[in-house]
Amino acid sequence: MVERIAEVDGSAGWVASFGAATVYLAGLPLETQAELYADGPDVVFAGGLFPVREVPRVEGGYRVSGRWRFASGCHGADVLGVGIRAAREGAGEVPGRPLTAVLRPAQVEIVENWDVVGLRGTGSHDLAVDGVTVPEEWTFVRGGPARVDEPLYRYPTVPYAAQVLAVVGLGVARAALDHVTADGSRPAWTGAPRPADRAAYRISLARAEAQLRSSRALFYETTDAVWATVVSGDPASREQASLLRLASAHLAQTASEVALAAYRLGGTDALAAGGVLERCLRDASAVPQHAFLQESVFEGAGAVLAGVEPFPGYV
Repeated sequence: MVERIAEVDGSAGWVASFGAATVYLAGLPLETQAELYADGPDVVFAGGLFPVREVPRVEGGYRVSGRWRFASGCHGADVLGVGIRAAREGAGEVPGRPLTAVLRPAQVEIVENWDVVGLRGTGSHDLAVDGVTVPEEWTFVRGGPARVDEPLYRYPTVPYAAQVLAVVGLGVARAALDHVTADGSRPAWTGAPRPADRAAYRISLARAEAQLRSSRALFYETTDAVWATVVSGDPASREQASLLRLASAHLAQTASEVALAAYRLGGTDALAAGGVLERCLRDASAVPQHAFLQESVFEGAGAVLAGVEPFPGYV
């Protein structure tokens, strides 16, 4: 669904992808979840989880202050999360895994500073919190175990978060490639042969199509295999979680490359500000900049494939 939305608009797809972020909330105590969903299931969760801020423990919870970045879709959220780490570890904390404190919008100031090259419409502003006490029961370990035993919550949480972002790039690249494919029959401005009649155009178009379809196939093949595992009642293995992250990073980077190839195939028309190819180029280039999809993912995946320990927090 996110992939299809992103074909129409990358920013809309990016914000839609955070509908999947509610899987994080399954880490909250069941009593908290009952309160959270008291009025129905349509709860929108957004968060600025980084940088993780060290906060003091107080009786019953944490005293939260600080500023966090990249809270996509925060203006439309019912609850907002921020990444914290206690000054000293308590019983509910996992070493190396940050906590997320869940707050209501009235407790958070949205600092409107999202001025970027790509994905301009996501509203990924900063969040500022000033001395709010967050009860222990309104915190969870990001990527930790869920309190609900259903297949969706046995699926690896952090790789899932990377996946829903990666398919935004896929949708955007698909839109760019479809645009130049349909545009191949246009007459050239200079009177030269149509793009579709040129060998260089046809070769580049075919290579880009193969790149995008191949990375998409790897992505969904890996997804289906892991989903079958969790539906059977088993947890996903570390190797499976790593493959999900690898397929996601590969897809995001490939989609960016395909959007660039489509832009080049667009010729002089692609220079128009606000055009389809200009927007697709910017949006697809922004996706692999996300921390979950950067070059370091390949290092972690390579470590797991080689049978050595990846960097902390990778899986």
